[in-house]
Amino acid sequence: MAEVRRVLERCDPVLLQPCGEPEPDCAEAAGTVLFLTESRRVQKVLWRQLFVLDSMMFLLKGLESAQQLMTLPCPQPPEGGARSRWKALKAETRSGMEKAESLLRSLQDRVQQVQHRRERVTALLQLLHIKRQHQDQLIVSLLKAQHALQSCDRQLERLRAQSEAALRQLMSWRGLRDLLQVYATATQEVMQIQLISVDQSELLLEIRPHLSSQLSANELQPPRLAVHWCHDNRFTLQVGEELAGQVEGCGSGRRNVLSATLLDVLQSYTGLASLLAEIHSLRASFAIDWCPAQRLLVYLKSAALVCHLQVEDGYPAAGSAQLSSVLRDGRPVDTQRLKPRKAEPSLTDWLVFLCNSPLV
Repeated sequence: MAEVRRVLERCDPVLLQPCGEPEPDCAEAAGTVLFLTESRRVQKVLWRQLFVLDSMMFLLKGLESAQQLMTLPCPQPPEGGARSRWKALKAETRSGMEKAESLLRSLQDRVQQVQHRRERVTALLQLLHIKRQHQDQLIVSLLKAQHALQSCDRQLERLRAQSEAALRQLMSWRGLRDLLQVYATATQEVMQIQLISVDQSELLLEIRPHLSSQLSANELQPPRLAVHWCHDNRFTLQVGEELAGQVEGCGSGRRNVLSATLLDVLQSYTGLASLLAEIHSLRASFAIDWCPAQRLLVYLKSAALVCHLQVEDGYPAAGSAQLSSVLRDGRPVDTQRLKPRKAEPSLTDWLVFLCNSPLV
């Protein structure tokens, strides 16, 4: 019964529900079952006794005397009686129950297989649904990627056209740059002021004048100028130490006069270049000191003897160099007889004369 109940639960649980009647109490049902079982056992015993009584009455009806009862042999049990039929029915019932149990087990196995297959089909359906959703997402992503690719192709075409135009412009600019480089090289060859560096607040320039061939290029270092920009559209010009106090045009002014100021500095330095080159070469042989503000050359012949040479403006082209004084131990020395044999002696002539003269 338990197996039948499990089969019914798997196949159709509705069949186990009561048909509109309340379910009896378990204790009362157990008592009823016990009563019916005992009643069936008593009835079986009564049926057997009635069967024996019926056989005895049937036998007594056919006897004529009691002596005949004692002489009759024992009757053979009747063939095909109720007991044989009952045993046959019992055996048939047992066989049917075994077949039913076998069929129920087979049906239970098939129900379990069907249940497993149903669960597997459900899982496959869920997986199919997930894959279908994933496929839909992939289709949407593919469409977006196609649109993005088309947009990139259009943008690439525009960029390619812009790149070709920029390349043509670059080639044009390169040609212009080469041409300007040629012009710049030619301009630097004739310019006397060269740009060294530039930033937002300062220009650094270098003076390279065209000096006479008598001056060596290595005799003088090119002096530098620094131009500082101010916020009020003005500039401040600073010269290096080698030109401090020697050139005119230094100071400040508006930007529109910067070119003229630089030209004045260039002209002033050009006039001094020969003098500065000569002084630079004399420093290697004589103990001299140049005072640009007084245009005075101080020659220290010894610790006690100091000679002063005055240089006129325009020297050496237009001016001359004269011995202004000689001091020995701080006292002046007569300079009337101190003069080289040349009519217009240079600073070099004066220093050579003073160095070799026994009069000083």
